[in-house]
Formats: sequence, structure tokens, C-alpha cells
Amino acid sequence: MPKILVADPLAEDGLERLRQAGEVTVVSKLGEAELIGQIPDFDALVVRSETRVTARVIEAGRKLRVVGRAGVGVDNIDVAAATRKGILVVNAPRGNIVAAAEHTMALLFALARWVLQADASVRRGEWTRAKFVGVEVRGKTLGVVGLGNVGSEVAKRAHGLEMDVVAYDPVVSVERAELFNVALVTLQELLERADFITVHVPLVESNRNLIGAAELARMKPTARLINTARGGIVDEAALAAALESGRLAAAAADVFEKEPPGENRLLTLPNFIATPHIGASTAEAQVSVAFDVAEEVAAVLAGDLPRFAVNAPALPPEELTYLRPFATLTERLAALHAQLFGGRIGAIELDFEGELAEHDVNLLVAAAIEGVLQPFTEERINAVNARLIAGSRGIKLVERRSRSQSSYASLVTVRIHGHEIAGTVLMGEPRAVRIDSFRVDLVPEGRFLVSRHDDRPGVVGRVGTILGEHDVNIASMQVGRDEPRGNAMMILAVDDRVAPDVLTRLRGVGGMSDLRYVELGSNSDG
Repeated sequence: MPKILVADPLAEDGLERLRQAGEVTVVSKLGEAELIGQIPDFDALVVRSETRVTARVIEAGRKLRVVGRAGVGVDNIDVAAATRKGILVVNAPRGNIVAAAEHTMALLFALARWVLQADASVRRGEWTRAKFVGVEVRGKTLGVVGLGNVGSEVAKRAHGLEMDVVAYDPVVSVERAELFNVALVTLQELLERADFITVHVPLVESNRNLIGAAELARMKPTARLINTARGGIVDEAALAAALESGRLAAAAADVFEKEPPGENRLLTLPNFIATPHIGASTAEAQVSVAFDVAEEVAAVLAGDLPRFAVNAPALPPEELTYLRPFATLTERLAALHAQLFGGRIGAIELDFEGELAEHDVNLLVAAAIEGVLQPFTEERINAVNARLIAGSRGIKLVERRSRSQSSYASLVTVRIHGHEIAGTVLMGEPRAVRIDSFRVDLVPEGRFLVSRHDDRPGVVGRVGTILGEHDVNIASMQVGRDEPRGNAMMILAVDDRVAPDVLTRLRGVGGMSDLRYVELGSNSDG
């Protein structure tokens, strides 16, 4: 019978489910050394956020098959070490969705009717009803930034309050939005239309300060902003300035960039409401995450595939050796596509040609989904959960295999809304070989400027001059064209990040129709 170690407090419902799957031992407050001493006898380990599952703990877990996290985040688990050991890491990402959505609605009502301010006033012995004239939510427009698990639940509740709902989410399909009777709009349109705005996106780098001074300036002076997602998505200094000046009516936050927030200017403002990161703190949510993670652990111990794995199962070594460079290639091609062409993703089409078509390409499909979606989510996307994540966003996957070979032994083509990028692996190195109709020879790693422009004298030279004026060093250059003085594509590998003001100048060069800055892979960091 499998042995399960529960190292943090877990609701009884979860413990009971685990007892059906194996022999359960419950401990608490174990340090690393103590955990290392106990873990060798166990097949499964279940934790919340307190216990740290380090690489040393995982290395000591000779029988360990699965680590379960009762909650969403896995920051306290060395997932890479677990993956190397072939140990599945599972979590419970859906258990606190309702709790977070309901807390959002609680803050929405509190902002609409000045609930906390009125309560404080009465406690001071006042009875000044005229100071607390609120607004009704019926008939108002709610803007949901991020239509994922929590955002969609908020939208459903808002409809019950007779609110109109619009949403911004660059990776949710129109079809999925229609399921929730939500109109997808640009972020700019959402900011300008909404009476209440609620944020439900992950804190990935592309979302840091997503709502800053410029975005706040687009909102109605009567608008109210709610953030129950993550601190850092809303620029706190800009929000404080907007609230102080009357540019924004009110705001509420359950999360802060620094927690506890300490001496934060927002906390001094009468039109701001704060709660201490309690969006998921309900009795029901604690029970739900405990039961959900127990179900995941039980599935693994029974030899089944879990729903919410955050790392991929191990492949046979020889298969992994062959597929790994193609997985890297596919992820980079998809990431390149997303950065070059953008747009809402309704479907991802993948063609596998030549020798590759004879292999299991699930790892490559997952890599394509990762390349497209990873910048927009905190979820770790891999071969276990990639299709589930894509499906939850209404993204269709189309796979085609052809054993007939082209100019290459194997070829991968990623096609999204009409544009396609193809690549292969040469001498173990991923290479992009075609972007739409333009043939290229590109190692997809590092920083690039990719332009589409008229094939005429002066364009390339002007681009080089502008980069030189801003001390941006060009590492290599490729130029392709469809015909003399027709349409051209130029790819410049650069050693330095290109600032937004430089990109603006480059896009203003005569004959330039499109220019994108792209960062791919490890060489693009810092």
C-alpha cells in the first residue's frame, strides 16, 4: 500500500481521500533535515505553503512518485529537481476560484456603497449619511482584465447583477468569451468604457504595471478599480496619485507589491480599501484545495494521469534525446510567431514532416502552446497540462503529419491566423528557415529586429544609422525580398535591448510597413 506523508495542516476531507489511496502519516513544522530523514519511506508528499520541498528533500525521496501542493503556487517546491527525478508535481488550481471571485464582488459592492468608510464613520460616533452617497451596480459596465478561471466567474456573477461585461484577454478566443456572454475588447476600449474594472491576470513580466498612469488617465473619473490578482500589476504610485487628484473615484486591493505593504501611500487615502490577501481565505476553499490535491495524488499513485500536473512525465531517454531539440525549436517558433504577428489565438496548426512524423509529438505540441501562452500565464505549461490549458482558453489544436520529406530530414511548421513560420534542427541546433513566403536562416535565440518594408534604397541604411546613434550593436543581418523593389523582410540580430523610443523612430523610417522587436530564449535575458 502506498505511503503518503502530509507535512502541513490539511482539511479532513483531503485527509480522508488520501486514506483511501494509501497509508497516511501527518506531521507538521518539519525542517529540511527532519524531512530528509523521513521522506525515504514515502511514495507521496503533500504540503501547503509552509514546508519547503528542496532538491535535497527530493533527492532523499527514493520512493517518491508525486509531490502535491494544496493550493496554486509551487514556489516552495523545487519543480526542476522533481522533474529530473521523474517525480510528478501536482497542485489544486481550481479550489479557490469561487472564493477569489466572491471576494472581488465583495470589494465591488464595498466601493459602490462606501461600506468600510461608512462603518468607520459610525464607529467614530458620526451619523453623516450625506457623505456616503453611492452608486448602483445595475446597468453599469464591468471591465474584466483577464478572462481566466477567476475572471470568468466574476463575469458570471456580474451578469446576475444586471451589469454589462466587457473583457480584455489577448489569449482567450472569441468563442470562449461568448460562453460567458462577454464582449472581448482592447484594453484601451475597456478602460474608457467601464464603470468598474477588475484585474485577474498573472504577474508575468509583460503584465507588470499593466495598469499605470497612462491607463488610469483613460478611465472615467467616476470609475472604480479592483485588484485581487497580484501586486505589481497596478502601479501603486500612479494609482495613489489618481485617487488623490480625483482622477479616479475609488479603488480596492487585496494584494500589494510588497506584503505586508507597510507605510504605503494608498493606505492613507479615504477612497481606497485594502484587505490582507484574503481572496482565497474561506473555509470552503481550504476544504476544496485539500480534496483536489488529494484527488491528484491518488490519481498518480493509481497510475492514472493527473489533471493538474505542473511538470512533465519522463520520456524514455533515447526518445527524449531525439525530441528535445525539436521541442526547443517548436517553442521558439511559436514564441517568435506570437511576437511577430500577435493577435487573438483561436487555433494553433502544427505540421510535422519527415522523420519527425514517426515520433510521439505530444512534447512538441506542448512546446508550441507554451511558446504562445507562457508570457500570459503563471501556470507552468508542459506536456501534461498544455492541452488542458489551451482547451480552457478555447484554443483549437490542429496537427498534421507527413512522412514525405522536403529539403530537410524533418520540418516543423507553426501556423496561426494565416501566418506561418517553419524550422528544422541542423547539427543539433534549432533553426527557423521560413517566415511566411520569406526564406530565412535564423538561430531563434537572442534579440532581433524584424522589419517588413519596401525594397528600395535607403531603408536599411537609415535603420542602421538610427541604431548606431543609440549605441545598439548589430550582430548579424539578413534581408529577403519577394521581387526587386517589391516587399522585403529584414532580420537584425542585436546585442542590446532596443528602447521603446528607438522603436518609434525605426517605425517612422520611410517605406517601413511593420517592425517588431523580438526576444527569444536564454540569451535574451538581462
